[in-house]
Amino acid sequence: MTRIALVREVSPGIAGCELTHLDRTPIDPARAVSQHAEYVAALAEAGCEVRWLAPAPELPDGVFVEDAAVVLDRLAVITRPGAESRRPEVTSVAAALKAFRPLHYIREPGTLDGGDVMLAGRTLYVGETERTNVAGIAQLRDIVAPAGYQVRAVPVHGCLHLKTAVTALGPEVLLINRAWTDATIFEGFQLIDIDPGEPFAGNSLLVDGSVIHAKEFPRTGSRLEAAGFRVRPVVASELAKAEGGVTCCSLIFDP
Repeated sequence: MTRIALVREVSPGIAGCELTHLDRTPIDPARAVSQHAEYVAALAEAGCEVRWLAPAPELPDGVFVEDAAVVLDRLAVITRPGAESRRPEVTSVAAALKAFRPLHYIREPGTLDGGDVMLAGRTLYVGETERTNVAGIAQLRDIVAPAGYQVRAVPVHGCLHLKTAVTALGPEVLLINRAWTDATIFEGFQLIDIDPGEPFAGNSLLVDGSVIHAKEFPRTGSRLEAAGFRVRPVVASELAKAEGGVTCCSLIFDP
């Protein structure tokens, strides 16, 4: 079965993105577009059917579609992003997903960013961050429980989202930066530590046996290869200036 990857083109206004933990530095929109194209090509090479959402040039963070929804096997949760400026992003994502899943919504006062939600097995690990609050986590727990999922809150510090710090490379293996989250929560998993000189290298995307990973973190990439993973490096430096990583730019699910 071909997996679907929802993506959206880079806004020419990406330099006006929301930032929480990084200082604002100049972003070259043309380079960001080029890097995003390389990323989309990697998704296609990994076997995904790429589907483009409608352009949203007025939404600086619109390329980071992961934050707008959490897609599970029998339902999709439309989020309520923690940054108010990002809430209009969810409308087009919901419209695209309604043909595939029943939709559920996070409501005020809850906030939830998809980048804070990591699925491993039947457990959703959810980061407690400036973008995702206790009310949002509680609503998510109530929504997914009837479908057989558990939700476990995870403290995060020093970075934007949980998946900045830790990502799943299957139901039993995680790539992790222990400085930004509590590794004891993940007891029972095989943990692959990022190289300490590459703190943002914990963000990775497993697609059909390949790991898409930022080329800027070669030492961590070597660790992944040593653990038996096939790594597909992509250049992601401009998107990283907007606090984006390789999971952020797509929503991948089985139709």
